[in-house]
Amino acid sequence: MLTILGFAMIATFLVLIMMKKMSPIAALVLIPALFCVFVGKGAKLGDYVIDGVTSLAPTAAMLMFAIVYFGVMIDVGLFDPVVRGILKFCKADPMRIVVGTAVLAAIVSLDGDGSTTFMITVSAMYPLYKRLKMSLVVMTGVAAMANGVMNTLPWGGPTARAATALKVDASDIFVPMIPALAVGLLGVFVLSYVLGMRERKRLGVLTLGDVLVEEKVAEKETESVLVGAGSGGSGTGKSAAITGGSGSGTDADDEADEQKRFQVLDPNRPTLRPKLYWFNALLTVALLTCMIMEWLPIPVLFLLGAALALTVNFPHIPDQKARLAAHADNVLNVSGMVFAAAVFTGVLQGTGMVDHMARWMVDVIPAGMGPHMALVTGVLSLPLTYFMSNDGFYFGVLPVLAEAGAAHGVTPLEMARASLVGQPLHMSSPLVPAVYVLVGMAKVEFGDHTRFVVKWAALTCLVILGAGILFGII
Repeated sequence: MLTILGFAMIATFLVLIMMKKMSPIAALVLIPALFCVFVGKGAKLGDYVIDGVTSLAPTAAMLMFAIVYFGVMIDVGLFDPVVRGILKFCKADPMRIVVGTAVLAAIVSLDGDGSTTFMITVSAMYPLYKRLKMSLVVMTGVAAMANGVMNTLPWGGPTARAATALKVDASDIFVPMIPALAVGLLGVFVLSYVLGMRERKRLGVLTLGDVLVEEKVAEKETESVLVGAGSGGSGTGKSAAITGGSGSGTDADDEADEQKRFQVLDPNRPTLRPKLYWFNALLTVALLTCMIMEWLPIPVLFLLGAALALTVNFPHIPDQKARLAAHADNVLNVSGMVFAAAVFTGVLQGTGMVDHMARWMVDVIPAGMGPHMALVTGVLSLPLTYFMSNDGFYFGVLPVLAEAGAAHGVTPLEMARASLVGQPLHMSSPLVPAVYVLVGMAKVEFGDHTRFVVKWAALTCLVILGAGILFGII
């Protein structure tokens, strides 16, 4: 009965938010509370919620101060050179922008923290997507998948959990998986190219000059100069106005004006601190180094980093208050979502639904699949890491699967590697706090993001699994 109610609760939540019948925060709170009553444990709801909040409180604190820290770094101009480099590569071409999003997300993911990755990626790419009227769910989907693949780094979380649960060395799990994960990341880049080509076909290939002209045309209501991809049977997919070509009608002054107006962040904003650029850069590097080396808990690092960044860059109290107020909206949305998710996870675990669901999944595996338990684990990692937390899967389900595999000669290392396959899909799970940073900053409905990303993320997972089998890793 608990198994059925557990799956029903998750299905109800997903359906309601995807159909936009409820907001994610309301659904995360009210649906588990209702099902807790159905289970007959309504009297213990308070205990379950407090347990869930207690377990997620460090994550909420980390997100709150990470948003403040990176918000301040964006305000003072730390990431402006990165943005300019991406703009130079992208050249207002939708295909390049989508690929650039995947590359940027993958690079930033090296710090092992999804929230940091999404904050930097969205801050850099969001203005481009908005300016060119590109699909924002493409941005969130590509960023989530790239981060999902990179989340398998030993300091990212899942690999460490698998190593702990099965009592094996994390490097023995990760290093042999590198070829399969590299294929998975390549798959994300290829998918980004395909999605980018779709956007190019829909919007056409633009230049900075085209975007400027489009704005001027809209203001003056004169003539349209943008031509969609392949319009008029040309098949070139390029705009009629190409900056720098003969007869383009764009002189040096106009080009300088274009570049100035196409800045993602205002180059003259009063919050810039160019004299403190290297201090802020070194502070960020030191923060990420301490995070990777695990010298202090991540929430403590961001708390100290945010306080130091505010004090040095904005020594006057009114300026500090203004910066905190500027980022308060994001902080409240994300932290509120995390604490709401604590209700969901608290009820799932407290009522025993997660345990019953896990046992049911293991029991339905045919006995003849015993020698192929690594493959089974890889396939099961997709839905299980999506519908439950990494802790629940790696500490609750994986040991049971590994025990079943051991009876048929499947080693714990093979099982651990297979368990990492579902991470590209896991990063878009409603139980992952970082995904709310992503959709919140991108101003995308969680349901829209879910509808778009699930199929592509599942495909990426299967590519990793297939590569792992092909290379003899799994």
